Amino acid sequence: MNRVQKRFEEEGVAKLKERFQYSTVMQVPRLKKIVLNCGVGEGVQNGKALDYATYALERISGQKPIVTKAKKSIATFKLR
Repeated sequence: MNRVQKRFEEEGVAKLKERFQYSTVMQVPRLKKIVLNCGVGEGVQNGKALDYATYALERISGQKPIVTKAKKSIATFKLR
């Protein structure tokens, strides 16, 4: 169990139950998935920006992010 889920189950569920006056724990909404996304526009010209964004997402999530580049070129966005 990761730290976000553990903290939510320990602290968040009790606070939500109290705030919305749920009668049982099963009425409290659950976290199924957390998705982090980061668009790095200057990653085309500056490789360091892409490395920094990867490092930042890794520190936030605790997992190594997957870098996905554009599949098609778009000239107006200077994307090749």
